[in-house]
Amino acid sequence: MFMWKTFVTTFTLVFLAELGDKTQLSTMLLAAHNESYFSVFLGAALALILNAIIGVYLGSIVSKSLPLYYIHLGGGIAFIVIGILLITQKF
Repeated sequence: MFMWKTFVTTFTLVFLAELGDKTQLSTMLLAAHNESYFSVFLGAALALILNAIIGVYLGSIVSKSLPLYYIHLGGGIAFIVIGILLITQKF
């Protein structure tokens, strides 16, 4: 069953998270250095699709063995640590 609310939430979150990140900047650089914009688009799109497939698959496995609280806690801690590393320019 297709759930529009989940779709819109996921799309919005991923779209905003990807704006201005390393993936987008790398794709922009590749497009600037190559004549085949379609090849850059297709490569980047397929890479993002594969990452999403891996994320959904691993998320479904982890959610069966860990309570949602610990998944949220681990994700929150990971984001905080990555944020600190980015601010201190160690990442």
